[in-house]
Amino acid sequence: MYSNDSVLILTGGGPAPGINAVISSVSKCFLENGYRVIGLNGGYEGLFSEKRDYIDIDWHQADDIFDRGGSILRMSRFKPDDEAFRERFQIDFFRDNNIRLLVTIGGDDTATTAGRISGFLKTKGYQISNIHVPKTIDNDLPLPAGTPTFGYESAMNEGTRIARTVYEDARSSGNWFVVSSMGRSAGHLALGIGTACRYPMIIIPEMFDRVEVTVDRIIRLALSTIIKRMTKGIDFGAVMISEGVFHRIDQEELKPYGVHFTLDAHGHIELGKISKALLFNEILESELNRLNLKVRTRPVDIGYDIRCQEPVAYDLSYCTQLGYGVFDLFTKGFTGCMVYVDALGSVRPLQFSDLVDRRTSKIPPRCVDVHGDRVRGIYRHMMDFITPDDYDAAGAFIDDPAYYDFYKILDWNR
Repeated sequence: MYSNDSVLILTGGGPAPGINAVISSVSKCFLENGYRVIGLNGGYEGLFSEKRDYIDIDWHQADDIFDRGGSILRMSRFKPDDEAFRERFQIDFFRDNNIRLLVTIGGDDTATTAGRISGFLKTKGYQISNIHVPKTIDNDLPLPAGTPTFGYESAMNEGTRIARTVYEDARSSGNWFVVSSMGRSAGHLALGIGTACRYPMIIIPEMFDRVEVTVDRIIRLALSTIIKRMTKGIDFGAVMISEGVFHRIDQEELKPYGVHFTLDAHGHIELGKISKALLFNEILESELNRLNLKVRTRPVDIGYDIRCQEPVAYDLSYCTQLGYGVFDLFTKGFTGCMVYVDALGSVRPLQFSDLVDRRTSKIPPRCVDVHGDRVRGIYRHMMDFITPDDYDAAGAFIDDPAYYDFYKILDWNR
């Protein structure tokens, strides 16, 4: 009954495990109900090019890609500005293909741009629906009741495999490792991986809620756990650092270390071009030498190696329901929304307007609650760091143990 109508699917931002499962599930639902399904390559850039690169997705292709990592649709971080809408956007692509629904898979920037496109088409007299599927391994989209973004569980699982191997290397060789994990705005991934591997120190941006993030404080936190373990006769370990701390460090402070930032199409610092682990490892080594502490350290970055892996069972199941949810919401008349699955397993729409901060017109990130029971329990019972109880023992290795007191560094109450 819908033989003349089409659905357009595009992906934006960076890869995340489960993208193909979403594409597969969306495609099968609409194909089985008579729609044509078009997959656009190049993300939004594909809509603003004279020659668009797209494929017709059939049932067999949709079935074949279901559990693959990566994305069969080429992604991009292209963000159209007002000039691009005026000069380059061609409505004929939508009219010629009778597109009735734009399905976007991505993060907050991808979601925001989908709303702009829908609104722009409406001003031109062409009405489409748009439904967004929230995707990010950072888990920082503010979905209700702690609902994860798809890809997070798979990325955390693979990151844990890598980080656990690193920790065994530390144990076997008597070394320390500085491990950096992805997470642009929030520390969910670093905290999840570090907790699963029982790392003695996990540093995330949310910890610095009472003090400014500085290189000095980050290095002192790392030294706090190293020295505490020395007092216990343990000569190995690993420090997990979320790349999100980079966003809170004054760029001027990093220039002496040769760090020069570039920005992506959305104005975000391109963190992937900088080895955070290498940078912090070099600074930490210098400070260890200054303190005359005989500790060997090595850097490891966990980043691009966890984005395109095959999704774990959780994400395969979750993405299947998200894909079916797109069809169900569309047939119920929903548009301008995200699809999510609540804690009881029900598919729900989430309107963009309910997420956007009216002051900034942006969707604020979901951050780690560092003062909640879960995280406080991790810091109290799992991690190793200097407190006043350790001053005497730590004094055998350093002159001023209080300077490396975990709670003093963060200005937290014990």
